Amino acid sequence: MKAVFLDFATMGPDLDLDALRSIVGELVIFDVTDATQVADRIADADIVYTNKIRLTRDLLQWAGKLRFIGLTATGTDNIDLDSAKRHGIAVSNIRAYCTQSVVEHVFGVLLTLSHSLSRYHESVRAGDWQRSDDFCPLLHPVRELSAMTLSIVGYGDLGRGVARIAHEFGMRVLVSARAGSNAIGEGRVSFEQLLAESDVISLHCPLNDATRNLFDAHAFRRMKQDAVLINTARGGLVDSAALVHALANGDIGAAAIDVLPEEPPVSGDPLLEYEGSNLIVTPHIAWATDAARQNAIDELAANTRAFVDGQERNRVV
Repeated sequence: MKAVFLDFATMGPDLDLDALRSIVGELVIFDVTDATQVADRIADADIVYTNKIRLTRDLLQWAGKLRFIGLTATGTDNIDLDSAKRHGIAVSNIRAYCTQSVVEHVFGVLLTLSHSLSRYHESVRAGDWQRSDDFCPLLHPVRELSAMTLSIVGYGDLGRGVARIAHEFGMRVLVSARAGSNAIGEGRVSFEQLLAESDVISLHCPLNDATRNLFDAHAFRRMKQDAVLINTARGGLVDSAALVHALANGDIGAAAIDVLPEEPPVSGDPLLEYEGSNLIVTPHIAWATDAARQNAIDELAANTRAFVDGQERNRVV
């Protein structure tokens, strides 16, 4: 079998591919594949691996040999799943490969913001400590996590991982009812209650019609003025312009954003122009520890082995 990896650069360097190579007869790796190159590169492939490349109906109908698509992500929105099913192409995603990485990122940015670490670092660099009359110039607030309520929107593997560590810090944890649902109880609260009571909100839900711009101007007005929003899920969950306004006007306290609606943000984004110290923006790296990236490759290999052996593992088609 011939396998083609279309966008290996998205997985980063220094990964062990021996498990993949041992399963397929030939593994062709492209770091980057332009949209105009996809058709040619998958034309004679039995297996295609991709993270973000779009495989549309038109592409799949001409890939006559293709029998398996292995995604190096949990999301499947870049694959026309109906067309894959119609053409007998199996599709598998990977799951629970980056939980530890995302959880560590969430609490890394939360501690940075709640303990004003960046502000104190800049203060020392500016000479404030050197000129101080006190041994510890308390110029910025330092908030203890154990006194805070952390709320989770999206209670899958990632959300549960965040909740577990929040409990270890002694935080009160709330879980939002699913978007568009009024089902509360069993540990879940309404979205409106969550907005009103949260000191921290961490997003881990999918992007769909019910969750797009879930955090808009109305939501920010309902939140505490010192609340922190953390988004490591999908950029489209948050209205960027509304968040900038909320941060600049004190409607909420701070935010840490790892994802944007367009990635890379070649068209710009209001959050990239904001200069306040109460915002951290990172380039979609919450998932990307060395261990998590290798986990992704190992999961890809396990999915491929299952397909070759006639078994179903993490199949979405």
